[in-house]
Amino acid sequence: MKRPVRTLRSGFTLMEMLVVISIIVILAGLSFGGFNYVKAKQAREQAKLQVKLLSLALEDYKADNGVFPEHGVTDGSGGTEKIYEELYPQNSNAKVYLPELNPENDPQGWLAGATGAGPHKIYDPWGNEYRYRTNRSGNPRIFASNPDFDLWSVGPDGETQASANGGYDPTDPKNQDDIGW
Repeated sequence: MKRPVRTLRSGFTLMEMLVVISIIVILAGLSFGGFNYVKAKQAREQAKLQVKLLSLALEDYKADNGVFPEHGVTDGSGGTEKIYEELYPQNSNAKVYLPELNPENDPQGWLAGATGAGPHKIYDPWGNEYRYRTNRSGNPRIFASNPDFDLWSVGPDGETQASANGGYDPTDPKNQDDIGW
């Protein structure tokens, strides 16, 4: 009796293919998660740097003028237009305190693509306007948490919560991702 001849086929079995595809999917998922982590960390570091640069420019402004620029409302919103006007004045004879606010060359994206004459709002890496307030006027309803001024980013969630007296409360859960000076 003749024995059947088995021919050897080269190739992969279905099980081997599924294992390889599973490994590729797992590695892709880990890489994607790692990229998101790095991107989020980079945005936080950029916001910290921007807050520090703005704060130093505000300190220079006060050294020259004796006071900090006026602010927006008590929650700090709307304050960046005024500090833009003061730190990057349109008058060619006035001192520029922060050249990075030039609307024609905005590599950090502070002005969200705004060009031309200001005033412009100053934005954080997540596209939220920075918050700024000071008690320059001595108004008791305006409570700056710091003695001079408050400057902060509301972080990736875009929210910040004031305390009962209108100050900044770092213990509030909505403020855990905020970045301030």
